[in-house]
Amino acid sequence: MGSSCFFSFLSVLSLLIISPAVTALPLHTSSRWIVDETGQRVKLACVNWVTHLEVLVAEGLSKQPVDAISKRIASMGFNCVRLTWPLYLVTNDSLASLTVRQSFQNLGLSESISGLQANNPSIIDLSLIQAFQAVVSSLGANKVMVILDNHISKPGWCCSSSDGNGFFGDQYFNPDLWIQGLTRMATIFNGMPNVIGMSLRNELRGPRQNVKDWYRYMQGGAEAVHSANPDVLVILSGLGFDKDLSFIRNQPVNLTFTGKLVYEMHWYGFSDGKSWESGNPNQVCGRVVNNMMRLSGYLLDQGWPLLVSEFGMDLRGNSVNDNRFMDCFLGWAAELDLDFALWTLVGSYYLREGIVGVNEYYGVLDWNWSGTRNSTFLQRISALQSPFQGPGLSETSLHKVIFHPSTGLCVLRKTMLDPLTLGPCSASDSWKYTPQKTLSLRGTYFCLQAEGLGRPARLSIICTDPNSKWDIISDSKMHLSSTVGKDSVCLDVDPNNIIVTNTCKCLDTGSTCDPGSQWFKLVDSTRSPSYAESLR
Repeated sequence: MGSSCFFSFLSVLSLLIISPAVTALPLHTSSRWIVDETGQRVKLACVNWVTHLEVLVAEGLSKQPVDAISKRIASMGFNCVRLTWPLYLVTNDSLASLTVRQSFQNLGLSESISGLQANNPSIIDLSLIQAFQAVVSSLGANKVMVILDNHISKPGWCCSSSDGNGFFGDQYFNPDLWIQGLTRMATIFNGMPNVIGMSLRNELRGPRQNVKDWYRYMQGGAEAVHSANPDVLVILSGLGFDKDLSFIRNQPVNLTFTGKLVYEMHWYGFSDGKSWESGNPNQVCGRVVNNMMRLSGYLLDQGWPLLVSEFGMDLRGNSVNDNRFMDCFLGWAAELDLDFALWTLVGSYYLREGIVGVNEYYGVLDWNWSGTRNSTFLQRISALQSPFQGPGLSETSLHKVIFHPSTGLCVLRKTMLDPLTLGPCSASDSWKYTPQKTLSLRGTYFCLQAEGLGRPARLSIICTDPNSKWDIISDSKMHLSSTVGKDSVCLDVDPNNIIVTNTCKCLDTGSTCDPGSQWFKLVDSTRSPSYAESLR
């Protein structure tokens, strides 16, 4: 790309209304946390918005106005978008010269042109990079932060090991051109305060991948981004489709700057084949979580932020593999209080793999981008959209909440006369898990007690009996088990949303049972409790 073309990109900034700054930006890192300028934790609760396919325009603009989509993102509880882009968007002259209308015309997408004309007339005749900037500006105007994710080089669907985009030196992945592209994008968005991070490359993969070149080029890319835009977080992905960061354990990244480095990883149900469906859910969950901690989760203990920049599921709800995976994942993500980016916002694509109007069943929006595909799923992740702990959140001393991944709710009790139920985690009581394995309401004499099979669990002041002891059992480490007489029982949820105890599910090697209703995770929290005071 010629310099005149590049600097014409920069001039676009003067044509756009720059979004107001989100509070206390830019962001930086403090040990494993991402924080703002005041030192308070900012949990990234992002959703992926695709702009890396052949059209080179953010998906959905033929269905809804960009401002309506931005507002919808914020209304669903997301504070951030991981906005994907292909390298050729800023390094290929023939693409750089196209307008949005011309890009759609070249692909024969006349219906999408009509939709764009109706919904986004101010965008349709912008250049492709101007349209990209308009999306970023709209998100900023709605107080939504943006991570710019270099998803691929040659525009198209991602990813395979043989698509020529996988690793440095592949057919479409020239390292020098990549550095140029990163530098140009970092420069273009220098001064747009809602652009808080740049992800250097998505899902490194393929036969060329190796650790030596990873350090060489990723460190070079990080330095280039920092030099061009010192205000953005620099986000590094691993090897093996962004599952493997294990090599950093013994060889830290060597950079000239500090306080900006974040690592990212991906995890889907299909990452482990069909094992969630064919194996015992407790055993699979335990095995996979242990592997993820070995490959990437250990970075938290080393004092590095870790962003799960892609995870997701078939939101139609009919995939056993995905459903079991998500129960396990949400428990793990809550326990570690991870920053995340859900795949995906997209309800449908203009053109994907040669097919027009593909329905995206992982998308939180429906095909027409006008409603949500699965409101129950949004409830499940809502508790994770706010931080459980971190700098600036010490409103009260450290305690536990009892999180139920299958619903995204937490155990709570409104009054002493009501049974324990599931409810919003923002309203959860503060629990204490003692060395004696009792679960007591912090600041009270009450502890959780099992009453028998199928009966509601209750609060009691007799906390020395065996039925007041709760062991964390099974490979998943998400069963809370107690003993009532000769019966071993586990905490469960009945059809009326009441917390009960039942026979523990799926503790053997069977694969046909589903333990989801009995999976609970004790999550460390410093959120202010709502109800403990009323029980004192």
